[in-house]
Amino acid sequence: MSATLALPAAKLAINAAGNILDGVKNALLDPAKAKAKKQADDFETVFLEQVTERLFATPEGAEGPLGENGTGGGIFKSQLTQQYAKQIQKAGGIGLSDQIFRDLIRVQEQSAPQAAISGAQNVGR
Repeated sequence: MSATLALPAAKLAINAAGNILDGVKNALLDPAKAKAKKQADDFETVFLEQVTERLFATPEGAEGPLGENGTGGGIFKSQLTQQYAKQIQKAGGIGLSDQIFRDLIRVQEQSAPQAAISGAQNVGR
């Protein structure tokens, strides 16, 4: 294999291994944590989509590098920014997802004892 093909092949193999590892890690999470992880990842993707959309913004009426003034240019641009955001998040994102996940789990753990207490109080009534 030539050197020009070896590097992309290695990157592809590493990405595939990372995706498999992420799948195994998510399968090991309990359902509530898996759901919280997905929500955190989705939130980060939406945030990144908004950021990339702003990065590609062009002044009104100006022709941008993607030909936004043409037919379907706006649709193409929105789909492109959406895919960029998904790929950035898949590659590790900016760390927002991890922080949101930790906060969601912390809130769930804090609310679980309170729910148990209020449930126990309702049983006695």
